[in-house]
Amino acid sequence: MVLSTSSNFAKPDDAFRAIVEAHRGLSDAQSADFDAALVLILANHIGDLGVLREAIALARHRMIDEQQQQQQQQQQQQQQQ
Repeated sequence: MVLSTSSNFAKPDDAFRAIVEAHRGLSDAQSADFDAALVLILANHIGDLGVLREAIALARHRMIDEQQQQQQQQQQQQQQQ
C-alpha cells in the first residue's frame, strides 16, 4: 500500500469539521488524548507498518518545516524592531 496524501473524501471540509467538532468541550489534555486515540485507531485500520512509518516521517517533516518558518518569522520581526 502507498501513502495517499491527496484527499480521499468527497467532502473534505465535512471531514475536517467532524474532527474539529469531536474536540468541542474537551480540555487540552482530553483533546490530546482524543487525538492519540484517533491516530491509533486509524493506524490499526490502515494496518500497514510501511505506510505508517511514511506518514510519521511526513508529519515530523511538516512539523519541523513549520517550526523553522516560525523561527524565521520571529527573527525577521526582531530585526525590524
